[in-house]
Amino acid sequence: MDILNLVDKLEELFSQGRSIPLTHNVVVDEDKMLDIIDQMRISIPDEIKRSQQVLAQRDRILAQAKEEHDRTIEIAKEKREQMISNSEISIEAKKRGDQIISQAYTESEVIKREADKYALDTLKRLEFEMDRTINQVRNGIRTLQRDQEAESPQS
Repeated sequence: MDILNLVDKLEELFSQGRSIPLTHNVVVDEDKMLDIIDQMRISIPDEIKRSQQVLAQRDRILAQAKEEHDRTIEIAKEKREQMISNSEISIEAKKRGDQIISQAYTESEVIKREADKYALDTLKRLEFEMDRTINQVRNGIRTLQRDQEAESPQS
């Protein structure tokens, strides 16, 4: 289950709780709260797995870009060699071969930068969502601890 949905459920559970008059305390269904917390413990590793998948996808994109780069370079070299073999156009062939190689390097760098940008953007979004979730969980924990501390002297 999506961690954000679980946080929403936790928040809903708190909002459905019964207020204790003259305090900021709320009584909530302990079983439901513990169930949601257990689901969160299960869900957080899923979020981490997704970030690992993003990194793996980035690596695949970079590997594909490198393969394409290498293939383009090889094709460019072959074309250059063929052109050079024709003595009448050897100067032009060298220029064209150099252009193809240069273009291949440029294209591979663009692909690499785009793959890095995609991975970075995705990881930043994931980090933001995880930070938000952690903050919400910590706030819930603090609220519960305050409630427990407030109830302890009265017991």
